[in-house]
Formats: sequence, C-alpha cells, structure tokens
Amino acid sequence: MQYNMTREEKFMQEAIQLSQNAIDNNNGGPFGSVIVKNNIVIGRGYNKVTSTNDPTAHAEMVAIRDACKNINSFQLEDCEIYTSCEPCPMCLGAIYWARAKHIYIGNTRQDAADAGFDDAMMYGEICAPIEKRKIPMETVGRQAANKVFINWNDKEKKARY
Repeated sequence: MQYNMTREEKFMQEAIQLSQNAIDNNNGGPFGSVIVKNNIVIGRGYNKVTSTNDPTAHAEMVAIRDACKNINSFQLEDCEIYTSCEPCPMCLGAIYWARAKHIYIGNTRQDAADAGFDDAMMYGEICAPIEKRKIPMETVGRQAANKVFINWNDKEKKARY
C-alpha cells in the first residue's frame, strides 16, 4: 500500500530537500524553506550564508525575498512558510513583518542546537534590557532622528506596513 503525503508533508519535503541541497553544494548550513500561497510555491530558499558572505542569507530570508519579488509585494498575507527548522530570531521577525499566516517547521530549535546551531543567546538578548546586552547599545542623535518619525507621521501619502 502506497502512502499519500498530505499537502503539508509535500511542501515540507521540498523545504527539507532544499536544506540538503544547501549542504551538498556547500552553500551554507542545513536549512531550507518554501513559501506557499493558494497551494502554489511562490518562493524558495536555502541557506547561503557562507557562499555569499551574507549573515542574513538564511533559508527563510532568501525565500521571503524570492516570494516578495515573485508576487511584487512586501507582504505575504495568506501565505504559509515551510521551513526545515524552527526560525531563528532574525527569520522569525522577518516572517512576522511579512505577515505570513502560518509557519510549519521540521526540526525544532533544540534539534538545531544539538547540530551546533544554538540561537539561545540571541533569544536571550531580545529579552534583555538594552544596558545588559552583550553588544553595547547607546542612544545618539535621538532628537534629530525623531524629527524623521515626525515627518513620517505627518506624511499624507505613505505605504503603511
């Protein structure tokens, strides 16, 4: 008897295959992602961090850029993201900014940590007060910078996101 994959398993299988391609081709770490809208893959990505010298070239980021380009929008409303691993804080933030409706994950963040990709420090930094973060942060030029926010608020024709 042949097993029929669910639609979710089918799309996840593609994300997993992209993660294998990333390591087979020495592009980066073992991560892959696809973005689906109306049962059609509109974006694909795999980790390209080491091959492009771009620390933001995670699978989800590459897939989001591809999908947004393909649908000519900066939003991914009504889209599902299939990713071979639970997103890191950067990717999770980008997914929320893109407004995806659902995230399917293969591996968990603990599975990633067991494979040497531990994002626990970054998750902790997000919750830490600014003055207690590992990379020092300080406010400079706030008054001048805030004028731009005032200009933004006063602007009548703007694309809200």
